Amino acid sequence: MWYYYLLVLIIGIAFGFMRSGKEDKWGLLKWGVIIGIILGIIFGLISMFTGGSFFGEAWGIFVEIVLYVIVFLIGVFIGDMLEGMKKK
Repeated sequence: MWYYYLLVLIIGIAFGFMRSGKEDKWGLLKWGVIIGIILGIIFGLISMFTGGSFFGEAWGIFVEIVLYVIVFLIGVFIGDMLEGMKKK
């Protein structure tokens, strides 16, 4: 479902915004991928079992996890950018 992607994006923005201090981009990317994979698995399984999966097969769950990770990382870097703008 599309609103799962929106929720993951909002969670990513919040995660990137709440990480205070001088951020190294590599650490932010590493934690973003780890948390994105966890969220991808959770929301991918939820959408698969509720019938809202865009990709119906077992291979599709892998594609959805990758998409969730990408959306989460975009949110993390948006949140980090917003945090940087807030400090100025």
